[in-house]
Amino acid sequence: MAESLAAVVPRKTAEMIWRHFHTSKVTHSVAQPAASSNLHVQKAVSWKKIESHGFSRIFEKNHSNTIEERLSGRQIEIKQWTAEEFERLVLDGNPRVAVFDCDGTLWGGDAGYGFMAWSIEQGLVSRSASVWMDTRYRGYLAGRVSEVEICGEMVQLYAGLRDAELRSAAARYVSEFVRPRIFAEMAQLLARLGQAGVALWAVSSTNKWVVAEGGRDFGIPEERVLAAEARVVDGLITSELVDVPTGAAKAVSLKRVGIERPDAVFGNSVHDLAMLEIARCAYPVNPSPALIEAAARNGWGYFRPETAEGAEATVAGESSLYETNL
Repeated sequence: MAESLAAVVPRKTAEMIWRHFHTSKVTHSVAQPAASSNLHVQKAVSWKKIESHGFSRIFEKNHSNTIEERLSGRQIEIKQWTAEEFERLVLDGNPRVAVFDCDGTLWGGDAGYGFMAWSIEQGLVSRSASVWMDTRYRGYLAGRVSEVEICGEMVQLYAGLRDAELRSAAARYVSEFVRPRIFAEMAQLLARLGQAGVALWAVSSTNKWVVAEGGRDFGIPEERVLAAEARVVDGLITSELVDVPTGAAKAVSLKRVGIERPDAVFGNSVHDLAMLEIARCAYPVNPSPALIEAAARNGWGYFRPETAEGAEATVAGESSLYETNL
């Protein structure tokens, strides 16, 4: 895994991040918001504002309110489970190991991008680093930067900071922006699975600080969190990547910890497809348009939580695939 990460996020990129960080390092945890920052939001007034600005153009030509209103004939045949059907189906499967994506699956929104934007506003990284990351993220939205590259760089952004500082920041961020958006049905399901002694795992391309903090609310211990992670040496975050589980790498990360065929896997996008396909039972949750296409091919049903965003939850990196299927 380390070799493949080095191939997609080369040393030159890591060194560039390091130089950006050290040009004007902010040495304290909370600073004045960078009013001149070019990142998509100038003030993190709300999570929804952070998200909607970056992704709104994906839907400029779309006048429907939900994904379901745009389903093809084949897709309409896919079973959409009610909350009761979904929970009963999962529990009746008697899983021993259950694996969950996080953003869009356990809670609404993109906590990876949201935390990055918020942390920049809080002054955790230098202005030059924020400008560089803004350029990279725009490239990602335009399809010029890959999912694995951007997810790795969104962790390497914090190289040189203390791990304890990021953990503290993640705790604040999750409390304010993630916890209010937890899907109640998923919280109830994981509580029942935990009571039944099921081993719960989280696999996410969002940074591990946020995923580990958010996972605690679901009874997922940090040692069962596989997320975008940089090596920490003597309490300091380095630019060396440990893992970036996205796409096929999610299945690879699971196999690395001895989970070849999990009993149940839950995900919301095609970035979760590889681990859904190795599961004994696959459960698309709040699926993106591209994952609904994949569910149709695989004969899966799906569940959409009551408070899920529907069409507005389309996942970055999937827009071109989605548009080709319209």
